[in-house]
Amino acid sequence: MLISRRPRIHFDGLLSLIVQQGHNREFCFFGEEDYHAYLHWLTEALNKAQCSLHAYVLMTDHVHLLITPEHADSIARVVIALGRRYVQYINTT
Repeated sequence: MLISRRPRIHFDGLLSLIVQQGHNREFCFFGEEDYHAYLHWLTEALNKAQCSLHAYVLMTDHVHLLITPEHADSIARVVIALGRRYVQYINTT
Protein backbone atom coordinates (compact mmCIF):
# COMPACT_ATOMS: atom_id res chain seq x y z
CA MET A 1 0.00 0.00 0.00
CA LEU A 2 1.36 3.40 -1.02
CA ILE A 3 0.80 6.20 1.47
CA SER A 4 1.55 9.68 0.25
CA ARG A 5 2.77 12.40 2.56
CA ARG A 6 0.51 15.25 3.57
CA PRO A 7 0.95 18.38 1.47
CA ARG A 8 3.23 20.97 2.97
CA ILE A 9 1.57 24.26 3.69
CA HIS A 10 3.59 27.46 3.51
CA PHE A 11 2.18 30.94 3.90
CA ASP A 12 3.78 34.06 2.49
CA GLY A 13 5.39 36.12 5.21
CA LEU A 14 5.37 33.30 7.79
CA LEU A 15 8.71 32.13 9.19
CA SER A 16 9.46 28.48 8.32
CA LEU A 17 12.06 26.02 9.55
CA ILE A 18 13.51 23.89 6.76
CA VAL A 19 15.58 20.82 7.62
CA GLN A 20 17.41 18.93 4.88
CA GLN A 21 19.26 15.69 5.55
CA GLY A 22 21.69 13.69 3.50
CA HIS A 23 20.37 10.51 1.90
CA ASN A 24 20.34 7.80 4.61
CA ARG A 25 21.82 10.47 6.89
CA GLU A 26 25.08 10.33 4.99
CA PHE A 27 27.35 13.36 4.80
CA CYS A 28 26.28 16.32 2.64
CA PHE A 29 29.50 18.24 3.13
CA PHE A 30 32.97 16.75 2.80
CA GLY A 31 35.18 19.82 2.98
CA GLU A 32 35.14 23.57 3.50
CA GLU A 33 34.66 24.25 -0.22
CA ASP A 34 31.38 22.30 -0.12
CA TYR A 35 29.99 24.64 2.54
CA HIS A 36 31.00 27.67 0.45
CA ALA A 37 29.40 26.24 -2.70
CA TYR A 38 26.16 25.45 -0.83
CA LEU A 39 25.95 28.95 0.66
CA HIS A 40 26.62 30.54 -2.73
CA TRP A 41 23.80 28.59 -4.40
CA LEU A 42 21.53 29.09 -1.38
CA THR A 43 21.95 32.87 -1.71
CA GLU A 44 21.15 32.72 -5.43
CA ALA A 45 18.06 30.58 -4.85
CA LEU A 46 16.79 32.77 -2.01
CA ASN A 47 17.14 35.93 -4.09
CA LYS A 48 15.45 34.42 -7.12
CA ALA A 49 12.55 32.98 -5.07
CA GLN A 50 12.19 36.13 -2.97
CA CYS A 51 12.85 34.59 0.44
CA SER A 52 14.55 36.08 3.48
CA LEU A 53 17.07 33.95 5.37
CA HIS A 54 17.16 34.67 9.11
CA ALA A 55 19.49 31.94 10.33
CA TYR A 56 21.16 28.75 9.17
CA VAL A 57 23.18 25.86 10.53
CA LEU A 58 25.25 23.65 8.25
CA MET A 59 26.24 20.32 9.78
CA THR A 60 28.13 17.56 8.00
CA ASP A 61 24.97 15.51 7.44
CA HIS A 62 22.13 18.05 7.56
CA VAL A 63 21.08 21.69 7.23
CA HIS A 64 18.68 23.92 9.17
CA LEU A 65 17.31 27.07 7.51
CA LEU A 66 14.98 29.70 8.98
CA ILE A 67 13.28 31.29 5.98
CA THR A 68 10.45 33.74 5.41
CA PRO A 69 8.95 33.36 1.93
CA GLU A 70 7.31 36.25 0.11
CA HIS A 71 5.09 33.84 -1.85
CA ALA A 72 3.51 30.50 -0.92
CA ASP A 73 5.64 28.58 -3.45
CA SER A 74 8.94 30.35 -2.65
CA ILE A 75 10.31 27.71 -0.27
CA ALA A 76 9.66 24.90 -2.76
CA ARG A 77 11.46 26.92 -5.44
CA VAL A 78 14.48 27.42 -3.14
CA VAL A 79 14.71 23.75 -2.15
CA ILE A 80 14.33 22.51 -5.74
CA ALA A 81 16.84 24.97 -7.23
CA LEU A 82 19.38 24.40 -4.46
CA GLY A 83 18.99 20.63 -4.60
CA ARG A 84 19.57 20.52 -8.35
CA ARG A 85 22.73 22.60 -8.17
CA TYR A 86 24.25 21.07 -5.07
CA VAL A 87 23.48 17.43 -5.87
CA GLN A 88 25.02 17.84 -9.32
CA TYR A 89 28.08 19.47 -7.73
CA ILE A 90 28.53 16.68 -5.16
CA ASN A 91 28.04 13.92 -7.72
CA THR A 92 30.77 15.36 -9.95
CA THR A 93 33.39 16.02 -7.26
